[in-house]
Parts: sequence; structure tokens; C-alpha cells
Amino acid sequence: MASFPLRVPELFFTTQLKAEVPTFDGVVLVTSTIDKLSGDLQCLKVPLGYYKSIDASVEQEVVLVHAPDFPGARVVFAPTGPLNRDYDDVRRFSDAAVIGIKRALKAGMMKPILVCPPEEFFKEAPLVTLLGALHALYVPLEIRERYPEKATKIDYLGIWASSQEEGTKLVRLSSALERGRIVCRDIGGSDPERMAAPKVADYVQGIFSNSVVSVSVISDLTTLEEEYPCLAAVNRCAKDVVRHQARVIELQYTGEGIIDKTLMFVGKGVTYDTGGADIKAGGFMAGMHRDKCGAAAVAGFFQVLSILKPKGIKVIGAMTMVRNSVGSDCYVADELITSRAQRRIRIGNTDAEGRMAMVDLLCSMKEKAIKEYHPNRFELFTIATLTGHAIRAVGFNYSIIMDNGPAKWAKTALELQAAGHEVADPFEISTIRREDYDFHKGKSEYEEILQCNNEPSSATPRGHQSPAAFLIMASGLDKHGIDSEKPLCYSHIDIAGSSGPFPGIPTGSPVVALAAKYVLNRV
Repeated sequence: MASFPLRVPELFFTTQLKAEVPTFDGVVLVTSTIDKLSGDLQCLKVPLGYYKSIDASVEQEVVLVHAPDFPGARVVFAPTGPLNRDYDDVRRFSDAAVIGIKRALKAGMMKPILVCPPEEFFKEAPLVTLLGALHALYVPLEIRERYPEKATKIDYLGIWASSQEEGTKLVRLSSALERGRIVCRDIGGSDPERMAAPKVADYVQGIFSNSVVSVSVISDLTTLEEEYPCLAAVNRCAKDVVRHQARVIELQYTGEGIIDKTLMFVGKGVTYDTGGADIKAGGFMAGMHRDKCGAAAVAGFFQVLSILKPKGIKVIGAMTMVRNSVGSDCYVADELITSRAQRRIRIGNTDAEGRMAMVDLLCSMKEKAIKEYHPNRFELFTIATLTGHAIRAVGFNYSIIMDNGPAKWAKTALELQAAGHEVADPFEISTIRREDYDFHKGKSEYEEILQCNNEPSSATPRGHQSPAAFLIMASGLDKHGIDSEKPLCYSHIDIAGSSGPFPGIPTGSPVVALAAKYVLNRV
């Protein structure tokens, strides 16, 4: 099995900022004002203070300052801007770090040292700043493979830390989280041929070979049709092109010690979405290779698990890799398909393929949870770039999470939102309402469930909430709500807005938020 080097820049920490230390060739400073420089960092005030005396914009935009007493005799100051307004959050640091590192690269730095002073109100600011810098240093997989000499943008990255303990922690956590985001970006951002379903399977098997994460791949067409009929419907057209045939990639991690929490993730992995028979016309198809970012996030989260090895937790994942092709054998609106949960579904729109790809795997997760049921142990999730309505509702840069009844009682959405807020991976919370269930009730004797209407989600009232109701109904999770003897926590995460821009680099969301809630307190 081939391996795929992730090429995270080598990270070093230091507690020194001396010109006579030849390891680094420049300083990148991220803070709101030079007035916050104290202790070991107070010496930076001299060159920056002098520059401020001739340029009042020094705390408003990125500047490059001559600083002979520091590594490389230069300092890039990337100010965060104000941090004390109602709407300021820790993303100010990651944003500034991206700008600062890009300026350092323009200046020719190959061994920069990143400095972020401790912040009273943003305790994770140093980690978030480092993650911002690493995002700016990501090199796409296709570039790394085609041009090995361009596989990294720098030789290595230094991090200033106030103590050995802090430095060790920063390097360990940032390296693990960035490796998770690289896996997510590699899968989610690569083109529809480089990351067609079979090649995603190869990549994932290569990444996790000889690791604590087990991987199994289902490729047999008969098995897919029998076990996951809704996914098989989407695959029906693509299956005749061998390189586009669907894969279900199953992952599992079991931590040491007594298991008190089991997480189950199903990620949407649509390698390319033409819309199918309800084709995306008018230029809306471009960028649809990013429709696999949900499955990519699942793989990225498992990469974090494989490195940090949290104790007392079990995680099961399923990546539903399928291409929504259009052709003579594609599934069409009006078809009746029976889901794994034996629910009769009327297809309303073939461009609502993501919920079809995930629903039978969600049902499978439900079955596993019921078989090993223990109150409050299981949390089920779907992660998907599912709806344009999510972007219409909350804009870009935000994931949306919505809970079923048991998950709401467990405060899953609230706690994940709080965790994401601390590490610059923000969430908004939506609510699944009775109207969402009514919307998907069958409209005739033929069907129990309507898959979708024939309007774009962005033009449909409650267009990002109702798909969660469909997933609950069509998977049989509606039998495990708060009125059940075996309630199961289930949350749907729509990352259509947060997965990243196209053209541009995927963000890796919500890998860091998930790690902040479920992993970092167990290592």
C-alpha cells in the first residue's frame, strides 16, 4: 500500500529571541499592540517603537521592520487589530498569522520564528496563531506529488514559548491538529480524478497503515446494493466507469482504558456532483469536487486520533465516497427506493444525493449503537457540505450543528460550539422543528418519506434544517428519540459554509473543533 507524506513543516520551539541564535532568519510577531510586549519580549519594543514613530499605521497593517538585534535582523509585525469589541474573537489571531506568514515568505524567510504573547482573554491564542500560520504554509497534494521540490514553502517553523512546558505542548498539539487538517484538505481539495473514490480509499489506507486506526474498504457492487441501497442509487451511473466506482471506507479507533464514550461519524464523500439528472446548469457545477469535504473531515479527525491517542474513547467512522454522475443509468426523480431501515423513499431531486449517500451508513451506525447500547455513551454525527441554504443562513466561515432530542438534552451542539469558539473553528446552532419532519412526510400512499422537493435548498424555507429530519426519518433514528427506551444522541453538521473557498484552500473544519471537544481533554 502506497504511503502519502503529509509534509507538515518541521516545528521547533525556543524561549530565546537573540540575534546570536542563528537557527532562524526572521521573526513574525502576532499581537494586538506593541504595548503588550513584556518580559522576554519587551526587547521587541525598541525596533517596533522606532518604526511606529515614523509610521502610525504600524498597529493597523502588516509591516516589515529592520531589527538588527533579532534573528535575521528583521521582524514582520502582523497586528490582530482590536480584541475588546463585542464581535472580536480568537480568529483575529489566525487571520493575522496567515497575513504575517505570507509577508514573511515574500521577504524570503525560510526559517521564521512565530511569536504570540500570552493573552488574558484568549487562552488558546498561541495555538490558534500557530494553526493559522500552518494553514498559510499548506501545499496542495497535487503540487507535492508533481513537483517534490515545491512540497514545502519553508525549511522549518520556530515557535516562541514562555516555557519548556508550553513549547512542548504547542508543538505536539499543533502538529497533530495540522496533520488532521492536511488529510482533510488533501481529500477535500484535490480534483475529482485525483480523489475519485478508489483513490481516496488508497490514500486513507496509506495514511493509516501501521497505525492505531483500522481501515476497511467496501467496494463490491453487490454488497453496496444490498447493504446501502440509497448510496447504490447514487452510484448507479458512476459504477460503469471503474475509476469512479463507489467506496465505503470504514475506520475505527479504540483508546486505552475503560471506554466511556463512543463517537460515530458518517461523512458525505461525493467526489463530484453533477446534480445527476437534475443537473447543475448555469455554471453551478464548478467547484463540486469539494462535495467530499464531510468525509474528508472524518478522515482528518481520525488522523488526530492516531497521533494523540486519547484514552477512554472509541470512534467509528464511515466515509461515503461516491460520484453523482449523469447518464443513461442515473437515478431520477420519482423513483421509489427502500432504505436500509426499510423506509420507502420517493426521490424528489437527484441533486439531493448527499443525504442519500449517508443515510444507510447512519442506519448502520444506529444498529451498532443499539446492539451495544449503554445510556449516554453513544453520539452519532453526519458531516456534510450538504446545502447552499447553510451558506445563505449563516454565511461563509461557520459550520452549523443541529441536535435531535437526546443530543439537545446532552447539550452536544452547545458544547461543540463552545469548544470551537476557543480554537477558531466556529459553529452556529440550528434547531430541527416539527415543520422539518412534516416537509419530508410522504405525500401519497406510495411512499413514507419524500427525499426532497425540486427547488434548490437556498430557495427552500428551512433548507438546511429539513435534511436533518430526513436523515433521522430514513435511517430509523426517529425511533430513538427522547420518547424511546433507547434514546440515541444524533447531531447533523453542515459545513457547506465553513469547508473553505473555491478557488482556494479548504479550511479543514470542523476537525479542530471536534478535537477540542472530544480529544484534547483525554491526552
